[in-house]
Amino acid sequence: MADWSPSTYLKFEDERTRAARDLLAQVPGGPRRRIVDVGCGPGNSTELLAERYPGTDILGIDNSPAMLEAARRRLPNSRFEMADANHWTPGPDVDLVFANATYQWIPDHKQQLAKVLATLRPGAVLAVQMPDNLAEPTHRLMKAVAGSGPWAKRLASAARDPLPPAWAYHEALAPLAARIDIWRTTYNHILAGAPAIVEFVGATGLRPFVDPLTEPERRDFLARYTDEIATAYPPMADGKVMLAFPRLFMVAQR
Repeated sequence: MADWSPSTYLKFEDERTRAARDLLAQVPGGPRRRIVDVGCGPGNSTELLAERYPGTDILGIDNSPAMLEAARRRLPNSRFEMADANHWTPGPDVDLVFANATYQWIPDHKQQLAKVLATLRPGAVLAVQMPDNLAEPTHRLMKAVAGSGPWAKRLASAARDPLPPAWAYHEALAPLAARIDIWRTTYNHILAGAPAIVEFVGATGLRPFVDPLTEPERRDFLARYTDEIATAYPPMADGKVMLAFPRLFMVAQR
C-alpha cells in the first residue's frame, strides 16, 4: 500500500482517539519506567500516554514515514522510531506496550501478541485495541464493490481477515498473564453524511481496496461505494448519519 496520510487520518481525530483513551483508562495504575506505543500513527495515542505518565520514557514506533514525521511535529520532545509490528518485541525494561488499532493489520497477530506478552517482565502490561467491524455495512460493501467491477481480480485478497473470537485471545494470552481483561465496545459516531463515512474509512480500512487502482478506477470505485453507503446509512431526522463502529479491547498483565 501507499504510505499513510496523517491529515486524512486526523480529520476524525476525536473519534479515533476515544478508543485509545478508553483503553488507557483500563491500564492498571502505578508508575511506568518505559512505555512503547506500537503503531503510534501521528502521535495522538502517544500524547495520551505522555499526559498520563509525565516524565516517563515513551517510545512511539510505526512503519509509516509520514505518520512518524507527523508524530514528531506533534510531540517534538518524544522519541519516535521506524519499526515493524509484525516482528517487534519489547526489551526487558518495557513495562507497558500500548497498541491502538495496529495489530488487526498483522496476519496471525494472535501469535505475535503472545510473543510480545511473553517478553514482558512480571507486572508489565500489554494493552491492545483493534477495530472489529468487518461485519458492518462499511466493510461488507467494500468487498461487494470490489467483487463487482473491472478490478475484481486485483482486489480479490484486499480485505483483511476478521478478528478471532474473544475466547481465542484469552486462550492465547491467559497462560502468560497474571490478569487478563477482554471486552468489546460499539461506538456510535455521528457524521455529516455518506461522504463523511467514506472519508472516515478511507484513511484506514478502505486503503487496501483503492490503493492498487488507477486514478480513474479509484474515482469509479469510490462513486459506487458512496452510493452503496448512502443506501446502507440513511440520514436521521437531523440529516446526519450514525456509524456503528465495534472495537475489541484487551489488557493483559504479565
